[in-house]
Amino acid sequence: MTAIAQATSGIGRVFEHRFYTYKRTFRASLFSSFLTPVLFLTAMGLGLGGYVDASNNDALGGVPYIAFLAPGLLVATAMQAASFEATFPIMAGLVWSRVFHAMYATPITSRDVALGNLVWIGARLALISTVFTAVIVAFGAATSPTILLAIPVAILTGLAFAAPIAAFSATQRTPDRFAALFRFVVMPLFIFSGTFFPVEALPAVVQPLAWVTPLYHGGVLARGLSLGTFGTNP
Repeated sequence: MTAIAQATSGIGRVFEHRFYTYKRTFRASLFSSFLTPVLFLTAMGLGLGGYVDASNNDALGGVPYIAFLAPGLLVATAMQAASFEATFPIMAGLVWSRVFHAMYATPITSRDVALGNLVWIGARLALISTVFTAVIVAFGAATSPTILLAIPVAILTGLAFAAPIAAFSATQRTPDRFAALFRFVVMPLFIFSGTFFPVEALPAVVQPLAWVTPLYHGGVLARGLSLGTFGTNP
């Protein structure tokens, strides 16, 4: 067996483990992965959006609020899902069940474990993003068929968070710091990186902090694809 085939086989075994684990526990993630974003889109996009659209919405470029919100929420949901998948499941495999240690005792390498987990997270994000994109289309919040390209944008944005967070999780022996990670990093980014309102509405000193985050750029790209304005002059 060639080195490439061996590496692929190891990654596939790790992916298979994560798949079968999820198959037993997927019901617990249905609400957070699928229903919560839909409720956000309903409450914020249709509820609050009705008031925003009734006022002067020049700040949104004249588009309905739900059309502005939906692609940003798609990418933000991918970020949140990736962040969760890169914290507790990683710690479980290294500390609680030590299944990753058991894998390392086989021909599976540490690189296989790391990449296999990232491939699994990418697959989870693909499922979440595809379903959420279908909901966006059903809500009439997408004005261009290029919204389909927002799915890989959401996946890549999520992976941009998953990789460093997984590396951080691998250094932890207790989940104590995860609460701080979600409270002071993930949640502020979710709110202040252009998902719910343009970052230009933030104070000038804060805007550069939003611009350097993957979530901001993923949201801008997904929004341009959803509205069909990607590649056009501002």
